[in-house]
Amino acid sequence: MNFECAAIVLSARRYGEGGAVVHLFTEEHGRIAGLVRGGSSRRQAALWQPGNLILARYASRLSDQLGHLSGEMVQETAVRLLDRPLQLALVQAAAELTDAALPDREPHPDFFLRTIRDLTAFCVLADPAPVVDYVRWEIALLTTLGYGLTLNSCAVTGEIENLAYVSPKTGRAVSENAAGKWADRLLHLPVYLRPDGDDEGVGDPVLWSQGLTLTGVFLSRHLFGSRHRPVPASRERLEARIRAMVEAMSDTDEGDRLP
Repeated sequence: MNFECAAIVLSARRYGEGGAVVHLFTEEHGRIAGLVRGGSSRRQAALWQPGNLILARYASRLSDQLGHLSGEMVQETAVRLLDRPLQLALVQAAAELTDAALPDREPHPDFFLRTIRDLTAFCVLADPAPVVDYVRWEIALLTTLGYGLTLNSCAVTGEIENLAYVSPKTGRAVSENAAGKWADRLLHLPVYLRPDGDDEGVGDPVLWSQGLTLTGVFLSRHLFGSRHRPVPASRERLEARIRAMVEAMSDTDEGDRLP
């Protein structure tokens, strides 16, 4: 089995004397793993950073055998974000989630192209940080793996306006009027995920946190909980970082109100 294709680096771990086992996400072959000779050396380490887009060359004698990998850089990601820690956290979470969630060698071409587009956005968009793009990417991941959310109409009334919540059981939107006394048991639906929301609130950490809480419930319960595995640590750190931003904003507002 031999091929050459564009690939996103998902992870790399040291193997043996200077080698590395690298996981890639490709358009035609899905998530694949390969052995890179010298992959953990100083000369090659930068190439195999999670989030990088590379031209990968893969060779193996048998289709179910761990093949050998080599590659050339197409687009650096991690190095470009060393001075932007929030964007770097988005890249790390996206790479680790993809690595942990996707089954081996199952192609998802549309999601592959979506991931390349969003990784590029994480690199080039600085203010506000593209956290909303990341939340939408997580929803696309859930949809790709069969856990899609229905956010375009109310599950109770069918209306498409005044959507404010999501049922944690069904993943369906609920309007503010239909929520009634159950509102405190529902998840908040941030405005940028509503059909008529467009890009409202894209720079608001409070709404970022609501979006991550929403997707986090379904990642934890359906995607990883069903396999008795935790949500990847980088994703947990990202959500904690956003929560800390919200708390800092709250402390500042409270301080401004003090006499």
